[in-house]
Amino acid sequence: MKHRIFVANRGEIAVRIIEACDRLGYDTVLGVSSADKDTLGARRAGRVVTIGGPRPADSYLNMNAVVQAAISTGCTAIHPGYGFLSERPAFAELCAENGLTFVGPSPEALRALGDKLTARRLAESVDVPVSAGGTAQTANEVQQLAERIGYPVLIKAAHGGGGRGMKLVESTTELAEAWQLASSEAEASFGDGTVFLERFVQDAKHVEVQILGDRHGHRVHLGERECSVQYRYQKVVEEAPCTALPEATRALLYQSALRIAEALDYVGLGTVEFLYDVQRDSLAFLEVNPRVQVEHPVTEAITGVDLVREQLLAALGEPLSFTQSDITLTGNAIECRITAQDPENDLRPSPGTVTRWRPSAAGGLRLDTHIYEGYRFPPFYDALMAKQIAWAPDRAAAIERMEQALAAFEIEGVTTSLPLLSRILAHPVFQHNTVTTHWLNELLTEKVNS
Repeated sequence: MKHRIFVANRGEIAVRIIEACDRLGYDTVLGVSSADKDTLGARRAGRVVTIGGPRPADSYLNMNAVVQAAISTGCTAIHPGYGFLSERPAFAELCAENGLTFVGPSPEALRALGDKLTARRLAESVDVPVSAGGTAQTANEVQQLAERIGYPVLIKAAHGGGGRGMKLVESTTELAEAWQLASSEAEASFGDGTVFLERFVQDAKHVEVQILGDRHGHRVHLGERECSVQYRYQKVVEEAPCTALPEATRALLYQSALRIAEALDYVGLGTVEFLYDVQRDSLAFLEVNPRVQVEHPVTEAITGVDLVREQLLAALGEPLSFTQSDITLTGNAIECRITAQDPENDLRPSPGTVTRWRPSAAGGLRLDTHIYEGYRFPPFYDALMAKQIAWAPDRAAAIERMEQALAAFEIEGVTTSLPLLSRILAHPVFQHNTVTTHWLNELLTEKVNS
C-alpha cells in the first residue's frame, strides 16, 4: 500500500518528518497556516494545503480543519510532530473515526499520560521511584501535605506543562496564595485547575529515556539524554548520554522507563522523564512525553537509529527492525536550540526577516532547521529557528566542536540566542557537567543584577 502522510505541524519538525517520509517513499501533504506558505517545509512537501489563519487556534490547533484537509488530499496517516495536537486524545480519536492512522500512542495512553497525577500513580504501581508528593482538597490538607513533604515544595499543574501552573513555595506563609494562583493559571492555560505538590530538589539533573514500541509487543530504550540546561522550564541545551550518572543509577533509569512502557502497552516514540537528585543519588519519575521530542537528534547521533522513520513504521503496524541487544551507544552528542530571542532582554522574542544565514559546514555537525536567507520569521509561534547538533567520540570533544560551530554561525536580521549558547558551553559548570536544572536561571539572574 502506498502511504500518504499528512504533516500537521510546522518549522523544523515538519521538515524532519517530510525528509523521513521521502526516505520511506511515502507521499507527503503539509498543512500550513496562511503565515507559513513560504516555509522550507512548504517547499519540500509533495503538496501543501492551507488549513487556516496565522494564529494556532485557527490552524494548527483546529482538529476538524486538519482532519478534513488530510481526508480531502487522500492521506492515510497524520503525523502531529510535537506540540499543537500531538498529545490530544480527542485528536487521536478523531483520526481513528475518520480512518486515519494517528502517528502516536493510543488515545487511552495519551489520556493516562496527560494527567500527571494518573501517570504518577501508574509509575508507583510498577515500582518506579517517584518524589514525595501528592494532592489535597482543602487548604488545611494542603498545608499538612506540604509539612509532611518538607519545604521547599513545588506546586505543579496536573495537566499541561511549560512552567505554567508551576510555583515554588519556600514556607507555609506563601502556600495558600501560591496554590490558588497555580490552580488559576492551570485552569486558564489547560482548562483544568488541578494541581499537586512535589518535593523541590535544588541540586537536580533532568534526565530522560527514549523509548520505542510497536504493535507486536516489542519495547526498547535507546539510552538517556540530559536536559538540565533550562530557562524557566524551557530546555536550551541537551546532550546524550548523561555522563554524570553512576552506572547503577543508569540501569535503574532504563528499567524504570521500560516498566512504564510495558504497563502502557506503548506504541511509537515516547520519552520517560526523571529528576536525578545529585546529593541523594536518587531518581524520581516526572512524566512521559508521548511524542517525538525536540531533542531527539542527540539520541539519533549516538545510536544511529532514525527515530522518526521508526515512529512512522511502528504507527503503520510494522514490527521493530531491531532488539535491545542491537542498540549500542557511541560517543557523545550535544544539541543547542538556536532561537529568535534576545539574551540581553530576558530572551524576548525577536521576529523579523533573516537577511543572512550561514551555518558552519564543518564535519561532525547536523543542523535541523526551516530557515533560509530571506525568510520572514513570524511572531505567532515558538521562537525556535534551528537545532545545531554536534557529535564527537567524547563529551569534551563534542563541546569543542559545538563551540566552533556556534562561533562560525552567521545570522543577521534578527536577534538570536547564539551569544548565550556560546556562553553556556564555555562556562566551567557546563564543561565539568555539574549543571542542575536551576543553574541557567541563576546565571541569567546574576547577569541582570550585576
